[in-house]
Amino acid sequence: MRTLTMSNRPTDLRPADNEVDMFGVTHAGKVRRENQDHFLVATVHPQIAVRATSLPEVNALPMRGSRLASILLVADGVGGAQDGGTAARIATESVMRYVASSLRSYHEMRVAGGESFYAELHEAALQAHDTVRAEAASRTEPTRLATTMTLGIAVYPWLYVVQVGDSRAYIYTQGKLQQITRDQTLAQQLVDDGVLKARDMRRSPLNNVLASAIGGEEAAPVVSRVDITERGCVLVFCSDGLTKHVSDDEIQAACASVKSAEQLCQDLLQLTLARGASDNVTIVVASAPLKR
Repeated sequence: MRTLTMSNRPTDLRPADNEVDMFGVTHAGKVRRENQDHFLVATVHPQIAVRATSLPEVNALPMRGSRLASILLVADGVGGAQDGGTAARIATESVMRYVASSLRSYHEMRVAGGESFYAELHEAALQAHDTVRAEAASRTEPTRLATTMTLGIAVYPWLYVVQVGDSRAYIYTQGKLQQITRDQTLAQQLVDDGVLKARDMRRSPLNNVLASAIGGEEAAPVVSRVDITERGCVLVFCSDGLTKHVSDDEIQAACASVKSAEQLCQDLLQLTLARGASDNVTIVVASAPLKR
């Protein structure tokens, strides 16, 4: 567990619902026939469901409260496993069931600071892991199902991130791009252990071998959080189909000229496609523009 904070942050108020700009895109790429990625962009609200009433204009009543949380998720089905797309879908659906059952947690986070939320998110990832493994075990023929999962839940002023695998979450703020997550690959482990130099990691045959995956031999969720108080910050979640072809410096440059979440997604996707898009690519972006 770790916390990233930004220095010299402004004290702007929490963005209103209509100020949060979110978008996601996924593409099979130019080599693979099937797209095994899945993504989710959502907001969580308290809502009143009227079952019966004598009121003549019930739809005019305020049925939905203001945003409790924003959800960003990227799941990249592991190509070496069979039916990775199903694993990504099941993991995403499992997390959504958790989100739907945890409204109380969002209220508690604002009151108590959200320390207990780390454990809850860790457990949500393990539940997704168990659900995917149960699906694989239920099949007549032996089946390997596995997926990465990078989940972000923004409850102002924090973004909580759950990481399993090598999809990534970035934050762009104060003119700089920072990777929130850490790739869970064998190559990264070797770098952490001092066996492999960081500059050689990209060329290592172990760079794409996962040390942790939802549904895999081991799932080791890492939960972190980052301060998102600063208005104008940009969040970018992506599968490794993007980062295989587009560098962090290029993502940073694209964020610096962002006009909308959709435009940034499409610009990064087109850059990836222009460079061959050897894998499925998924990009999710969220931002709260500076006040005019």
